[in-house]
Amino acid sequence: MLERATRLVLIATLLWLPSAWAEITINSARVWPAQDYTRLTLESKQAIRYNLFTIKNPERLVIDLEDVAINASLNELVNKIGNDDPYIKSVRVGRFKPGVVRLVLDLKSEVKPQLFSLKPVGEYGHRLVLDVYPLVAIDPLMALAQQGESKLATSGATAPPPVALRPSVELSDLPAPKATPSARPELSNRVLIVAIDAGHGGEDPGAHGHRGTNEKHVTLSIARKLKAQIDEVAGMRGVLVRDGDYFIPLVGRVEKARKVNADLFVSIHADAFVKPHARGSSVFALSERGATSASARWLAKKENEADLIGGVNLAIKDPYLARTLLDLSQTATINDSLKLAKHVLKEVGHINTLHRGHVEQAGFAVLKSPDIPSILVETAFISNPDEEQRLKDEDYQDEMARAILGGIKRYFAANPALSKQRVAQNP
Repeated sequence: MLERATRLVLIATLLWLPSAWAEITINSARVWPAQDYTRLTLESKQAIRYNLFTIKNPERLVIDLEDVAINASLNELVNKIGNDDPYIKSVRVGRFKPGVVRLVLDLKSEVKPQLFSLKPVGEYGHRLVLDVYPLVAIDPLMALAQQGESKLATSGATAPPPVALRPSVELSDLPAPKATPSARPELSNRVLIVAIDAGHGGEDPGAHGHRGTNEKHVTLSIARKLKAQIDEVAGMRGVLVRDGDYFIPLVGRVEKARKVNADLFVSIHADAFVKPHARGSSVFALSERGATSASARWLAKKENEADLIGGVNLAIKDPYLARTLLDLSQTATINDSLKLAKHVLKEVGHINTLHRGHVEQAGFAVLKSPDIPSILVETAFISNPDEEQRLKDEDYQDEMARAILGGIKRYFAANPALSKQRVAQNP
């Protein structure tokens, strides 16, 4: 009798083991393709143990997932890889052996993969994130030069000049700056670069409106309109930090602006508050000594948490993490940022109510470039139903972009760009 009971327990244990191996359920599988990199995310209620390795000829990535069930969400991953994905050709899902599900990613070329896990935050549970980077990182400055050549070729130009030699911005419609004895000889005829940062993106939707509008879509739309308007100004060029629905870490936004030698950095957002009656536009600059108000401090904290929501690989060294303010030139840069912010705030005030009638300051991580005047524009409150509706309107988006450009032009009219040496970047 005892032996029979032992056998029954053994059989029950063997029957139970497969379900134990497959107890982790994938709730969602998402793919965010972009030229910068492609991100693949698996979300679950429990952390997943994993192993990654590569196979050559042809190029493949293999991910083994332990104790994961094959379900509809995981199988749907196969159909989420589009033909336009720059790096992943296809994905296959199957059970490799008891207790192990294998994903095989067929690649279009050799890549640099990063696989890491994220703990629950906000609306997300545990996430396993695969970032697929090109073997050679895309050079944003080269992309900018190619964009200029393409634009000139389309217009019929026969001998496009190098980007650095294009004439200075035409601002004949604005008052000329007063001549000063201290005018420096470093003034040069060159293109003026404005880095345009559409806030949030990809895994990080930003704030939500009552009608379901996501901040990340509004900011990208306004950013694209601003770039188009800047590109129409002779001697100016706009560069989109994010040109699609994907996530970029805060420090990555700063780095991209510096790699294209940007003269200005404009980060575009759509504010939110717990109460729906809050309304109006705001413009912010970096602060050396803390926030200028409790609301500015709260907003900076919220915006700085974007890395937690979007998902940053903590194993990658952050070149700016060790220093709050990066260089002795930071003070001068903040002063220029305040000048730019005041011009933009005045122009924005012509098309929307101002939340506050002055520029505010706080410790926004995305504004911490040591040598690029940087501002953050909260275009309106997406949490306000009336302003959410305006933010979705293309005419309002176009007006907002034009107001920002107006402030930029007035800043350059009063503060001609100098040929300045960039602060060395950390390796």
